[in-house]
Amino acid sequence: MKVLLAVDGSEYTKRMLAYLAAHEELLGQGNLFTALNVTLAIPSRVAQFVDKATVDNYCEDEAEAVFKPIRAFAQQQHWDFSTAHLQGPAAEAIATYAEETKTDLIIMGTHGYSALGRIIMGSTVSGVLARCEIPVLLVR
Repeated sequence: MKVLLAVDGSEYTKRMLAYLAAHEELLGQGNLFTALNVTLAIPSRVAQFVDKATVDNYCEDEAEAVFKPIRAFAQQQHWDFSTAHLQGPAAEAIATYAEETKTDLIIMGTHGYSALGRIIMGSTVSGVLARCEIPVLLVR
């Protein structure tokens, strides 16, 4: 099974990974895990003052900071593991990537905002659910 782990390096990502480790029977063996990190695109008014290579390098460095501990965790779990990094709105990027790569399951940690919190902060989870038909496992 192809499993997409939407990761941002937060405490919620750590909880999601801990849950997967504690419940390894949930998915069974032989899965291909891909950790996807999405960096917000730099606003155009800022990007005009910074060259593309600098922005790309910054985003790659930020993603690698997220991936490094996850890569070590995946190695301990003996997972077949890879990483991917995109720039843009997170919900759209996650849903599009999952569809394009024919992912079987998306797993995400959730902040568990209230209805008011989702209105104010937005919800990546809600955006992913609205954009794709792939099953999503939420870990809170």
